[in-house]
Amino acid sequence: MPRQVDHEARRRHIAAAVWRLAASGGLEEATIRRVAAEAGVPARQLQYYFGTREDLLVGALELLNRDGEAEAQKRVAALGPQPEPRDVLRSVLLELLPLDESRRQRHLVHMAYFVRLLTVDALRDRIRDAPPELEDLIAMLLPEGRRDEADFLLAGTTGLQGQVLLGQLSAERAVELIDHQLDRLFAPVD
Repeated sequence: MPRQVDHEARRRHIAAAVWRLAASGGLEEATIRRVAAEAGVPARQLQYYFGTREDLLVGALELLNRDGEAEAQKRVAALGPQPEPRDVLRSVLLELLPLDESRRQRHLVHMAYFVRLLTVDALRDRIRDAPPELEDLIAMLLPEGRRDEADFLLAGTTGLQGQVLLGQLSAERAVELIDHQLDRLFAPVD
């Protein structure tokens, strides 16, 4: 009887090899040959599951983002059946900060992608044209759906992410700054 292959697990295994290489040395390290060696699979298997190197990098990023979304959903679910919008938004924003080793590794990989996107037009275009789902969610959770505040919160949180990764700011201080902004945005109007 032929054995069943879990294609999603194989794609995820290969993507995890990209993430490890990216977190330790940047995306330049994530060549087909190095990813295959890191994953312990033949290079042709990478091409079977992802096609080109660009497809591999985009696919690995999509899986990483999906994992981040799943973690954020778990944290929101832990808030209970009908959480306040402020609490949901706080959970989402805190998922974007490197507050534990898992999130730290994920955000190191995101930073590696960010650097690569600055110099590779084709890759940047594919990523940039993704729908703004996170921005839409943040705007929806804010009082009056303020898109300008949503954009600012996301940009500010992304900046805090880099500062925490570099050690310029403690994780605790980054959380305090997020809480300060949320207090301002959700303050009762007189």
